[in-house]
Amino acid sequence: MRRIILQAVGVALAIAPAVAIAQSPKAATYITDEEVKKVNAEPGVDRTIRVVDIGSENYAVGVIHRVATGARGTGAGGGGNAGAGGGGAAGGGAAGGGAAGGGGRAAGAGAGGGGRGAQQGEPCGEQASTPPSGATPGGIAHDSQTEGYLIISGGGTLVTGGHIVNGRKTAPDASVTTELNGPSCGGMIAGSDVVKKVVKTGDIVIIPAGVPHGWTDIGDHVDYLSFRPSDHVLKAGYVHPSIRK
Repeated sequence: MRRIILQAVGVALAIAPAVAIAQSPKAATYITDEEVKKVNAEPGVDRTIRVVDIGSENYAVGVIHRVATGARGTGAGGGGNAGAGGGGAAGGGAAGGGAAGGGGRAAGAGAGGGGRGAQQGEPCGEQASTPPSGATPGGIAHDSQTEGYLIISGGGTLVTGGHIVNGRKTAPDASVTTELNGPSCGGMIAGSDVVKKVVKTGDIVIIPAGVPHGWTDIGDHVDYLSFRPSDHVLKAGYVHPSIRK
């Protein structure tokens, strides 16, 4: 776990812009291994652990648990319902076969959403009467939220790049919007610039805001930490209910 913690520090340094000393809070925030495991044992797919004010922006850390591709999209705790539209919940890197994909349905829990379905929103991305050949369902792109992934267990194929087809915006009151990744567009991923790469424990991926992403070919499972710096997209001070003191 010590190696994973060191890698996590590297992710944080790589994706967080410099903050002026005068603006920086004076206290550090600690998230223990025990807290990560406790949150990851809760029902759902994507769970934000904490959101911290770091001065010029807010910084969130989440933990995501995805089951095998084609399995029902429940979290590590076995509780959350699958997102609407067929299987895994979409987002935070949407699960392959998740909500949001296929006929332009809204991301079931865009960015994981703890497995909670989101209401259908306005159309977004390219609208096509015929789905593109080879498109990956269950993708999502976050309007203003960059993510850095650190794979902590399992693996699968991460799909990034391209553009969203037949997408739907996440509802303003959906958990993906308020707790996880801010306003997002969920749908199929297509395009000549799509990249599909197998990732494994220890790998790090940085996904800029606006870049579509999703999962496919997950074997048994994939668990990963998500580091999310943003211009106050999520509300600072949030702490996952399972670890509130």
